[in-house]
Amino acid sequence: DQALRLLVDMESATVELSTIAYSSAVCACEKGRQWDQALRLLMGMASAHVELNSATYNAAINACEIAGEQAEVLNLLFEMPSL
Repeated sequence: DQALRLLVDMESATVELSTIAYSSAVCACEKGRQWDQALRLLMGMASAHVELNSATYNAAINACEIAGEQAEVLNLLFEMPSL
């Protein structure tokens, strides 16, 4: 939850959010078993035109896999560009 709050605080302070900031938050979601929040962050990256990388996708995929969300895993695999 701390990583997510920090990301929101950075965004509120008009700090330009980077791939690293988002990836860190998605990784925190993976560790915290918050697959749905990881997916929201992934969508937020795309909306903010922040470059998505393989580490970010992998963390989101792992979060979904841990939660047993196999349909989401497949969606992410199909959606993921060749990185």
